[in-house]
Amino acid sequence: MRFTAIISSERSFLSTVSAAQLIDQLQLEPHLEGGYYRRIYASDECVGTVAGQRPLMSSILYLLTADSPVGHLHCNRSDIVHFFLQGGRLEYTLFNAALPDAESGKLEKVTLGMGGCSGQNNHLVVPGGIWKASQLIEGEYALISEAVTPGFDYADMQLAQLEDFRRDHTAWFDTLRPLIKT
Repeated sequence: MRFTAIISSERSFLSTVSAAQLIDQLQLEPHLEGGYYRRIYASDECVGTVAGQRPLMSSILYLLTADSPVGHLHCNRSDIVHFFLQGGRLEYTLFNAALPDAESGKLEKVTLGMGGCSGQNNHLVVPGGIWKASQLIEGEYALISEAVTPGFDYADMQLAQLEDFRRDHTAWFDTLRPLIKT
């Protein structure tokens, strides 16, 4: 895996690279939820899910930049572990639509960064079924990797729809509105 070599042997290159250079160097493509990505791994072994066969695990690189700073609100069927790799801080907004509106914990914000300082985390576990969005809140870019299990398939992802959230989640709509792709 080319990425592993870049991170382990060229850390100084990554600390001085621009977002455009990183997109080119890591061969990232635009992602439909915002930002840029590249799938770097999908297990050859598969598992049956309610939606069909999926790899046991898959992994991507994901980049938010000053030009594309929002990973818009979406929900995945699979569990995803997000690992902060490089760049500025990210803020994740997590929304559990299954909880009643009055229950605390329905909406949570988590900061990913270098970890250990100022309430930043270097990883985040998001269970399947939780709505999430990410935003670059500092710097030119933020690079993360994601491990998805069972492996990712676009059929298992749902982008938030503005009118659905306006109708179904009125108490949270003003907070979530800027994170919904239009």
